[in-house]
Amino acid sequence: MTDTPILDVQGLETHFFTKDGVAKAIDGVNFTVRKGEIMGLVGESGSGKSVTGFSILGLVDPPGKVVGGKVLFKGEDLLQADDKRMQELRGARISMIFQDPMMTLNPVLRVDTQMIETIQAHEKVDKQTAWQRSRDALAQVGIPSPEERMRAYPHQFSGGMRQRVAIAIALLNKPDLIIADEPTTALDVTIQGQILYETQKLCRETGTAMIWVTHDLAVVAGLADSISVMYAGRVVEQGNINDVLDNPVHPYTLGLLGSVPGHNTRGQRLYQVPGMAPSLFKLPKGCAFQPRCGYATEACQQDQTVTEPVPGRAVRCCHPQVEVSS
Repeated sequence: MTDTPILDVQGLETHFFTKDGVAKAIDGVNFTVRKGEIMGLVGESGSGKSVTGFSILGLVDPPGKVVGGKVLFKGEDLLQADDKRMQELRGARISMIFQDPMMTLNPVLRVDTQMIETIQAHEKVDKQTAWQRSRDALAQVGIPSPEERMRAYPHQFSGGMRQRVAIAIALLNKPDLIIADEPTTALDVTIQGQILYETQKLCRETGTAMIWVTHDLAVVAGLADSISVMYAGRVVEQGNINDVLDNPVHPYTLGLLGSVPGHNTRGQRLYQVPGMAPSLFKLPKGCAFQPRCGYATEACQQDQTVTEPVPGRAVRCCHPQVEVSS
């Protein structure tokens, strides 16, 4: 891994304008992903993880709209790129693995047709070469008898198999950046392990950068190099994966780790973060986590700035738990 920035997100803001008001799904998100780096983007459902990925690729549909910030891909601001330029980048230099594989696959086209088109849309290669690359990609993600499966339609696959095809399509053109939106949720643990191994191998050998969106801390613990923890549209803690998981300083990160099965004593109830995530239409003043936080004070009702209470750690909190977790 080098210090070359592949993606630099600065102050990204995405709002949804509805009849009930404006929902700030993404509210000033900042992070950097470097060449060969895998960044885990974690948080509860509704924290803004998937919308962040869609915003980077320009896939936010109305009533959603990116209203501020910069998304610098190898120095180029994607928010200023026109539709033609984004079409050139999507699937070639930036790929996305969707949580629902049917968002990737066309149900009326055979798998080989879809994979070959994905390659030929961005490269001038003959059909036979594209077919061989597609077959090899299916084998890479653990699909048995890939030559036979190439001639199948999506409905002939199980949900987990369709997800593996979607992952294979994302890998076809060896992109500079892959945004993976919980891609292994539908897979069993053995195939999940294989996909994680192939992902790390790809990033290590080709320098591909990756954003791995998930709520599963166990997955990112063994996969990612860095981690960004999101809550209510904001990144609340960032840092090296081992540093954050071994020594979390934001109360929300502490709560997430405390909720992982295995941390509780046998016979005791599993810990859970109290309360529920707030509505994006009615966010509390200041820190959005303060109604659920056991360390909250009046100071938490003010806007929180990002500080570095521990070297190499960015935290949005006025009560970082440095002494508690060190």
